[in-house]
Amino acid sequence: MALTIFFFTISINKREVSLEEAIHREEVEKRMQEGINRYLRTMGRY
Repeated sequence: MALTIFFFTISINKREVSLEEAIHREEVEKRMQEGINRYLRTMGRY
């Protein structure tokens, strides 16, 4: 009879977001929302 036991630990750390990355994410989100709005305006006519 063989007994194998594994012990491991998973650590999750919150990643700090730099100011440049936060600004970039906001710009991307803004442009995505503008694209969605433009699509809905165009498709709303049909």
